[in-house]
Amino acid sequence: MRNPFKEVPLKSFIHQFFLVLLLIFNPQFVYASAQKTIAITQIVEHPSLDATRLGLLKTLEESGFKEGDTLRVIYENAQGNITTAVQIAQKFIALKPDVIIAIATPSAQTIVSSMKDEKIPVIFAAVSDPLGARLISNLEKPGGNVSGVTDGQPINEQVQLMKSILPELKRIGVLYNPGEINSIRILERLKKEVSTDIVIVELAASKSHEVKEVAQKLVQEVDALYIPLDNTIVSALPSVLKVAHKAKIPVFSTDPDLVKQGVLASIGSNYTDVGELTGMMCVKVLQGENVGDMPVTMPKKKALYLNLKTAKHLGISFSEQLLKKAKYKFHS
Repeated sequence: MRNPFKEVPLKSFIHQFFLVLLLIFNPQFVYASAQKTIAITQIVEHPSLDATRLGLLKTLEESGFKEGDTLRVIYENAQGNITTAVQIAQKFIALKPDVIIAIATPSAQTIVSSMKDEKIPVIFAAVSDPLGARLISNLEKPGGNVSGVTDGQPINEQVQLMKSILPELKRIGVLYNPGEINSIRILERLKKEVSTDIVIVELAASKSHEVKEVAQKLVQEVDALYIPLDNTIVSALPSVLKVAHKAKIPVFSTDPDLVKQGVLASIGSNYTDVGELTGMMCVKVLQGENVGDMPVTMPKKKALYLNLKTAKHLGISFSEQLLKKAKYKFHS
């Protein structure tokens, strides 16, 4: 009988022997050897979307998918340009990563519309209305290769908050980009929630460089401004706040994370939570689950955010009840 060990060089045999020991006593080596790839497309840089991305990566790392080790991360930002977002989508689909993460509605729409016959798992994040954006047709059973996390902010509670801070509120100004379906849907919900004695004054800005001029017109006609989950407007938030604060007009927002930037108040979920939920879905997909079988989810936690420095500048006093209820109070 042939001796098989004669045909195996001693160095090779020793190498294989220690490799088996490594796999037995260090299972993490298996995961490191099978590195996964995710591709993240983000429509623009601003605090909420950045928090979503960081929450996603944090959750992945805590679940054993560490960037640069067991996980390769490809990240592209469209800087608010839809043409660039389409190019990113086409690039990502050609690369065929294990999962594509699309942060914000425009990025998600460009990925889904560019997918064609490809079946790469897609997880959207920070999308206000995935049905209206035509990303999926069913929230509970998306099917196909797309699901994700919606922010689902409580517009009704935000309206009540504005009225409690400004009892004489009669006219709310809304800046929005008519090209963003997420913004349109929030504006529709806002109109349904306000009482008949409050008028919504809406002005559109399709580009970030138009936002300041639109804000200057709007502050002359309203008692307060309301910023929806609109990537174009939020990317130009500093100019909106500068205009509004000079005119002594308070600014509220759908997104509570903007209160830290100078918005007066908001109530809702933070975007780190959105990112963490996105990360949990991503982990499941990387472990072999079908994304289409996962229902669309949203954060359940919500909190009240107040900016005390902005209130002082505007000459507004928060009630003791609001101050006690607020989880986050910013002094700068």
